[in-house]
Amino acid sequence: MFKKEIKVDKAKKLLEVLANNGFSYSLANKLLRNKDVRLNGKICKDNAKLQVGDLVTVFFKEEVKKFQVEFESENVLIICKQASISSEEVEKETEAYLVHRLDRNTEGLMVLAKNLEAKTKLEKAFKNHKVEKFYLCEVVGFFQANKLYTAYLVKDAEKSFVKIYDKNVVGAQKIQTRVETLKAGKESSLLKVEIISGKTHQIRAHLAHLGHAIIGDGKYARREDFQRFKEKHQKLFAYSLAFKDVGIEEIDNKTFQKYPKWVENVKL
Repeated sequence: MFKKEIKVDKAKKLLEVLANNGFSYSLANKLLRNKDVRLNGKICKDNAKLQVGDLVTVFFKEEVKKFQVEFESENVLIICKQASISSEEVEKETEAYLVHRLDRNTEGLMVLAKNLEAKTKLEKAFKNHKVEKFYLCEVVGFFQANKLYTAYLVKDAEKSFVKIYDKNVVGAQKIQTRVETLKAGKESSLLKVEIISGKTHQIRAHLAHLGHAIIGDGKYARREDFQRFKEKHQKLFAYSLAFKDVGIEEIDNKTFQKYPKWVENVKL
């Protein structure tokens, strides 16, 4: 059993304090039900309003973290998803609504809606390109670019695989991927990527089509490259979410960013 003490520095609801200290919404509720939360030394069983100076003590079992809560309000939840968990699992675990997705093996920031009104606003914002999503990735080889690439994607749902073409073909969807090189080296390059269209496996497949697959990508990288770098997870991370006039006050015109640890260790 582990113990964590939290000194309240701003008047907030208990669940918000717990969320801002690494406990998911569903886990926080479970801890309350199990009487594992103390407020100033006394058992707390509801979402009490806390005051500055209150002491919250939490007793919990160590669990494998599927995601880390980065921000939470009554309307939205922003988390950092780990690899090997699907967006649908995040939705179920948080009891919030999906408004966009990350591939199972892609890590990084996701925003979810905590009520139907916020869901409608966020879905509209994504559709109208009022939410900017940026990714960091490490790719195979020397790749120097600052360009918007256009191609055409065909999805094979049965094989969970997509193919990229330079010209339009039957059944294809037009995609646009903006690539900016941050560091370029002989063995690998670090890229900042923005997807304008946002289709299944777009970044992974498009970069592989350009000859620079993401390191650790067992699906789209060449077998010899995958084996050479020996990475268990693909080096693709959704590191930035920027909201522009989405109609939700607490996130409007704000940018949330988180950087993966492997960025510091990129050998170029």
